[in-house]
Amino acid sequence: MNIKRYNRQIILPGFGISTQEKLSRSSVLVVGAGGLGCPVMQILVSTGVGVVGVADFDTIELENLHRQYLYSEQDVGVPKVIAAVEHLSKINSEIDIIAFQEMITNKNVLSIIHNFDVVVDCTDNFATRYLLNDACYLMKKPLVYASLFRDEGQVSVFNVEKEDQMTNYRDLFPVPPNQSEVPNCNEAGVLPTHSAVIGTFQANEVIKLLSGSAETLIHQLLIFNTKNYQSMKIKFNENQEKAGPKTIEEFQNFDYEEFCSLNKNDEINSFSELQSFLNHDKSILIDVREEDEQPKISAMKILELPFGTLEENLERLNGYTSICFVCVSGIRSQKAVKLLKSHFPDKEIKHFKSGIKSIVQ
Repeated sequence: MNIKRYNRQIILPGFGISTQEKLSRSSVLVVGAGGLGCPVMQILVSTGVGVVGVADFDTIELENLHRQYLYSEQDVGVPKVIAAVEHLSKINSEIDIIAFQEMITNKNVLSIIHNFDVVVDCTDNFATRYLLNDACYLMKKPLVYASLFRDEGQVSVFNVEKEDQMTNYRDLFPVPPNQSEVPNCNEAGVLPTHSAVIGTFQANEVIKLLSGSAETLIHQLLIFNTKNYQSMKIKFNENQEKAGPKTIEEFQNFDYEEFCSLNKNDEINSFSELQSFLNHDKSILIDVREEDEQPKISAMKILELPFGTLEENLERLNGYTSICFVCVSGIRSQKAVKLLKSHFPDKEIKHFKSGIKSIVQ
């Protein structure tokens, strides 16, 4: 370890070489290499955390670059974890960086988190969030959580015992909202400053945890608004009656998509399945993105009807018996399924879960 490299933090009162050595012996897994994950990884690597893991199955898209500034234009189309390892290694060659290019599931997550001291939740969907929380709870792994919604961000620390309690995500949110009712950044929008600020708070909690700070957000939820700089902390307690798997066997058999009200029967999950669906004469694919969103779909029969205009265009859909919706990441298309089923209960209505990127390469 090159002490000179970390001199500016070592000279902080209460930090010192001993804390730096503690960081260098520590390992952190970042799940999600997007708007939150990028600043978190960059800070942890720059601070000298000895091992940084990154788990993500997605590839880099042009619209990621405005907030996921770890990546460059040359990385578009490259798996995020591959690009992350390359760029993070250039920031600090002393750090071991481990890539997991796979979707986190209840079949692989326990083996992935096993060797890490702290796990960081930088995901953007409720099914993975509850899954990761439960895995860390069962494995007694500290979990640093953050989420974004437009100008507001949340940060907390879970699965750390303090004052005879060990709280987690389920103590805060025992029942998940419907995924279609809570847009992610692709749907709601986000400024790069916002994800950077909340990601920095999240990384700061990781560093405090590893260094043994007493001021960590344990049993507390920080809510911060980057528009007006208002913030508040909500204290919460452990609920001994909270739901969720209590054993590893229960965890591995728990259906997180069903728990988060994701109806698998309404989904089309592969391009070949979509093509088969559209082979019928009275079938149609409907793009519910806004008119100016790119890229456009040209290789199949399609209607462009922004989500906000669906109800005023219902008569255009009377002639179709099978309808599939598509958007960026499956949020608006899932809402469209729910809306249209209320008007056409006898039609076959589905959505393309993986979104536009799986159609337009």
